Amino acid sequence: MRRVYLLAAAALCITSPAFAHAMLERASPPVGSEAASPPHEIVLTFTEGVEPLFSSIEVRNAEGTVVTTGKPHVVAGSARRLAIDLPALKGGKYTVIWHVTSEDTHKTEGSFQFSVAR
Repeated sequence: MRRVYLLAAAALCITSPAFAHAMLERASPPVGSEAASPPHEIVLTFTEGVEPLFSSIEVRNAEGTVVTTGKPHVVAGSARRLAIDLPALKGGKYTVIWHVTSEDTHKTEGSFQFSVAR
């Protein structure tokens, strides 16, 4: 009986990465930060690779108007880093809303704010 428990525990350890989700690890500009000058892009780094074709990044200004127009792209060949270009931003608060599908097809989403100095 003890052998069955050990085999079950070993199986859980081996398969646990399949249950992982791409969670936001860091962002540029950083979550909750105030940028001294307007950023030219948003770069999000996730805990695992994401599929850019099935992922989105949207940036909204304080009035709720979407300011991004393009599609997110992988940065420097790293499937964990997703970026979107920004137009010239004015001073104020911005909200980043992201939806990603990881390489193992799990979906995650989230949002955060940053601001640009006036």
